[in-house]
Amino acid sequence: MNPKLKEKTRESLSAVLPITLIVLLISVLLVPMELGHIVLFLSGAIMLIIGMGFFQLGAEMAMTPLGEGIGVQISKSKRVLIILLIGFLMGFIITISEPDLQVLAEQVPGLPNLIMIIAVAAGVGVFLALSIIRIRDNVSLPIMLVFFYTGILGLSFLVPKDFLAVAFDSGGVTTGPMTVPFIMAMGVGLASVRGDKNAESDSFGLVALSSVGPILAVMILGCFYKPDKTALFLKDIETVTTTRDVAKVFLHGLPRYAKEVFISLLPIVAVFLIFQLICRRYHKKLLFKMGIGFAYTYIGLVLFLCGVNLGFAPVGAYLGEELASLEYRWILIPIGMLIGYYIVKAEPAIQILNHQVESVTDGAISVKAMNTSMSVGVAVSVGLAIFRVLAGIPIQWIIIPGYIIALVMSFFVPRIFVGIAFDSGGVASGPMTSTFLLPLSIGACTASNGNIMTDAFGVVALVALTPLIAIQTMGLIYKFKSKKLIKSTEQIEVPVDSDEIIELEED
Repeated sequence: MNPKLKEKTRESLSAVLPITLIVLLISVLLVPMELGHIVLFLSGAIMLIIGMGFFQLGAEMAMTPLGEGIGVQISKSKRVLIILLIGFLMGFIITISEPDLQVLAEQVPGLPNLIMIIAVAAGVGVFLALSIIRIRDNVSLPIMLVFFYTGILGLSFLVPKDFLAVAFDSGGVTTGPMTVPFIMAMGVGLASVRGDKNAESDSFGLVALSSVGPILAVMILGCFYKPDKTALFLKDIETVTTTRDVAKVFLHGLPRYAKEVFISLLPIVAVFLIFQLICRRYHKKLLFKMGIGFAYTYIGLVLFLCGVNLGFAPVGAYLGEELASLEYRWILIPIGMLIGYYIVKAEPAIQILNHQVESVTDGAISVKAMNTSMSVGVAVSVGLAIFRVLAGIPIQWIIIPGYIIALVMSFFVPRIFVGIAFDSGGVASGPMTSTFLLPLSIGACTASNGNIMTDAFGVVALVALTPLIAIQTMGLIYKFKSKKLIKSTEQIEVPVDSDEIIELEED
């Protein structure tokens, strides 16, 4: 077995194992499940672990050098119009390739799938182009974030309530496993050409601004389309009695996800081939390595999505509905927080972000520190999401104060932490969130007789919010410790003997 693949698979195992054990404990202590359903869930977990291992290695081998290469080439261009056009096309193509966007579009009633996908992809394209200009011209990220999020929060009062939660969810869903490795690598490539003291900090922030476009796009669509009922139907757990039944479930679903991922990867591979023909950037050995990387990415995503959608998602909906039906239904909040704490580690793009942060900061911000901050942030957000479902609280009551706090903090933390924090929000809300936590929330909402569109949707948005505060809090602690260390160093005085001073003067 490839040593690197073995290492990535081991990382995936450590990320997925805790959430698997939590679900098994819940099934024993609180919500009994049929043995066939448990086998289905465990089979999905195994596919998820193997898929994450392949995907992480594939992204490292193919998506990262491609993104960096395009970022470097864009930076060399002097024509702003060409930079904007390339940025828009890259954002548009890679967003259409995002599998999570297809899932979300199917769940939004009253809005044609194609229109939503094109609008969201265009939103990402526009803001990715603006992000490239920001890095190229060294524009302050906090100022841009304040400007755009002020507009979003103001527009939120004009958008129909049924579209509001979906709009904020779309910002998190579009920055998934296909988008994040490419966009983050592009940021590194763009910043590497500048070479000034702020270049390292500005390599982050592309994911953050790219998440703004989908929110605005869906909000604008919400002003023209008026949904009157939800078209979302939760998929029940497949009825299985034997191991052969379990195998049939996955063998039946595998071709569908193989086709979806193939269609998703095709535009990116096309961009890679066109880029290589024009720039001749990669030598034969690297081209072969990147080809293997794309194959690993394909295999990994197929296994991951198949395991998550067929094994994890139905169990999430079932647990949410059953736990919310209990007499002590508020127990769902601490259980949701526990699940949130561990589930974020299983997001494939999270580990890519964390390793890139550690690499760019030369270990000053470790993978362990990032994982802890992200886990705490997501645990809080899932707790708030479940509380909102059970209590029927409007999403604006949490989103508006949350973003105000995050935006204010951005002016007081070290520059690099701002980009990392706002990038981490988009990265945290990936396929595990949309296929396990969202069904969990929908199941709880169904049992509570709530409005799915206004109450259940929004969990992705909250998962994208709290890491902004958690990572920036880590930045404030880092800043305080740095100042304390500098101050203590300045106060150290070297004692000098008076006789030595006299001897020096005589010499």
